[in-house]
Amino acid sequence: MSATPQRLVLASTSSYRSELLRRIVADFETCAAAVDEAMHGEEMPLLAAVRLAREKARAGARQHPGCWVIGSDQLADLDGTPLGKPGSIERAHAQLRQCSGRTVAFHTAVCVADGTGGPPVFREAVDTTRVVFRVLDAAEISRYLAIERPLDCAGSFKVERLGVALSERVESNDPTALIGLPLIALCHLLRESGMSIP
Repeated sequence: MSATPQRLVLASTSSYRSELLRRIVADFETCAAAVDEAMHGEEMPLLAAVRLAREKARAGARQHPGCWVIGSDQLADLDGTPLGKPGSIERAHAQLRQCSGRTVAFHTAVCVADGTGGPPVFREAVDTTRVVFRVLDAAEISRYLAIERPLDCAGSFKVERLGVALSERVESNDPTALIGLPLIALCHLLRESGMSIP
């Protein structure tokens, strides 16, 4: 597909990220960024989130040369142990049992590949939100999972819906980060890349 400069592409098929991006930009495209999301050895969750965001932006930039491309990734971090998307009710239940009564750091990384002036220039940022979970019993977890089915959410935590009821408090610099795209950081990166953001 041929590309022209000044187009913005979100390298994600996530409906959460698309909804967030629409808050600041009306016109953009999306594409699937097929990257291997496996952890690299003893890689820390924060570093893995940044690496995966960069890899997604790079994959999107290969598909859409001459554009601004956004890649993003989020990992939940329980004392250095990564909690990714559970994929099944059983794994989600196990994740939330682990999180019960504990503090989980959600690292949300974003990378902008600026290909508008030639080979892409990559700019990235990461926002960390800390969620203090209530002590959860099995029945609460099961009810939450039956209603929300957060199988595509890092750590099985869907803060924009019923997940907020699982927490004691949320410590954040950017309320959009926990949903999946840190808009404050993204606005800075897009401005640095030459895009006009109000």
